[in-house]
Amino acid sequence: MVWIDCEMTGLDLQRDALIEVAVLVTDAELNVLGDGVDVVIRPPDAALESMNDVVRTMHTASGLLEELPGGVTMDEANALVMAYIKEHVPEPSKAQLAGNTVHMDRLFLARDLPEVEGWLHYRNIDVSSIKELVRRWYPRVYFASPTKTGNHRALGDIKDSIDELRYYRRTVFVPMPGPDSTSSRAAAVSVMNDARADQAPDGATT
Repeated sequence: MVWIDCEMTGLDLQRDALIEVAVLVTDAELNVLGDGVDVVIRPPDAALESMNDVVRTMHTASGLLEELPGGVTMDEANALVMAYIKEHVPEPSKAQLAGNTVHMDRLFLARDLPEVEGWLHYRNIDVSSIKELVRRWYPRVYFASPTKTGNHRALGDIKDSIDELRYYRRTVFVPMPGPDSTSSRAAAVSVMNDARADQAPDGATT
């Protein structure tokens, strides 16, 4: 699975710009392969000027806005992303695009990074769709789900997406009737602890 999260200046394909892309490839067991890639892209001035206040505030709080002047070009971003993907997915049309509400990311990828979008299988693995089913069918699991920590940065958000699917795998994709509330909360804590351990420097303890 090729997990991708994008940050944009808005959701309008006609005027808004792609400003950050993060990619992590996982195997079927949701183990991350390699270091991934996180790229800040320098946008056109017009896209920055047209950002609404909500989006501007969000990207200011996350620190992304101040990084944009030092961002790379779209061609440079494409080269960095493709190099990482091809390292772990050497054949096109094999790996699905995964993430949260990933159809929107795919639209911007198709517009700005068509080589990346074209390398992926046409099917998506959308964790947001799974979340909506869990909310309806397993409300105890839904309300005990791991806390989001990505802070509207692409790499943090995609790590949250992977952790969320790991959680659903432990709590929902099991024989009925599924776990109770205590077990669900324990699974959420376990997923978050695993994520912190993965992010800790070598030799560090958490």
